[in-house]
Amino acid sequence: MELDLSPKLAKKVYGDDGGSYYSWCPNELPMLREGNIGAAKLALEKNGFALPRYSDSSMVAYVLQGAGVAGIILPESEEKVIAIKKGDAIALPFGVITWWYNKEDTELVVLFMGDTSKGHKPGQFTDFFLTGSNGIFTGFTTDFVERAWDVDDDIAKALIGNQKGKGIVKLDANVKMPEPKPDHRKGMALNCEEAPLDTDIKNAGNVVLLNTQNLPLVGQVGLGADLVRLEGNAMCSPGFSCDSALQVTYIVKGSGRLQVVGVDGKWVLETIVKAGNLLIVPRFFVVSKIADPGGLSWFSIITTPNPMFTHLAGSIGAWKAISPEVLQAAFKVPAETEKLFRSKRTNDAIFFPPPN
Repeated sequence: MELDLSPKLAKKVYGDDGGSYYSWCPNELPMLREGNIGAAKLALEKNGFALPRYSDSSMVAYVLQGAGVAGIILPESEEKVIAIKKGDAIALPFGVITWWYNKEDTELVVLFMGDTSKGHKPGQFTDFFLTGSNGIFTGFTTDFVERAWDVDDDIAKALIGNQKGKGIVKLDANVKMPEPKPDHRKGMALNCEEAPLDTDIKNAGNVVLLNTQNLPLVGQVGLGADLVRLEGNAMCSPGFSCDSALQVTYIVKGSGRLQVVGVDGKWVLETIVKAGNLLIVPRFFVVSKIADPGGLSWFSIITTPNPMFTHLAGSIGAWKAISPEVLQAAFKVPAETEKLFRSKRTNDAIFFPPPN
């Protein structure tokens, strides 16, 4: 049975006036289950508060829109309260407790992508809430709460029953929340829109890689990530992950054409991708993209903290390393054709500007 690789949009799971939580379903995007990958989005309105929670999966969070505050509590560590804004990537290992708050007029939107191989449901995150109508306090009887936290009956009942919200609530404007601490941000987040570029091709595109060098926590998460920006009508070289990693891609901005070629040289997908789409390319399949005139940007996670890719075109393409005689024999072409083929794309690596 062939897998459906077509890109999909997220669907709302829960939410109210404080905001909403969206998720991609493995039943609609089977590669999530096949690859043990989860993907979800949190959207908070002004004064929206995502209640403290932890997940059964390690993941990378990426701020798609807006600005806000995140609370991050690593196991047996103090709470880190950090300011977050569009372009921020945050690594969230197993066991991390997080909360998210938006006090601005602009909606705060955070993307989550991660590894569900140790989770309860392949291809889906399961969150465990500390408070709220589905929080852990509601599952314990009052006498357990009293004894565990050394409180009287009235306090125990308040802890269990006062917060009626589920997952996301809207706080009163006068509620005081912790202010972010600049020193807490170090090592916790990297802004991909402001970070030094790992590759920058004039009139074509650029990329910022998220790895153990610029955000060491991704080593604990076991994932790498990148933000790729392709200029209008530019092309991304056909290539594949050469270390058996899966690449999960979310289209951040713009639109463009995408083609995927799989086993036996078979075309497996041609589609138009646009902002909000999520797609997964199977291991070792070759993928290429061409941006529409307005450009194309995407954020990807890769299921290894220091990913490696093989590109099949451009100045660093694998063809350049193969001897001329082998290419002639492999393509069954004369020397003149091989020389012409090799002479092309000697200056462009990874991204190709629009044709003249």
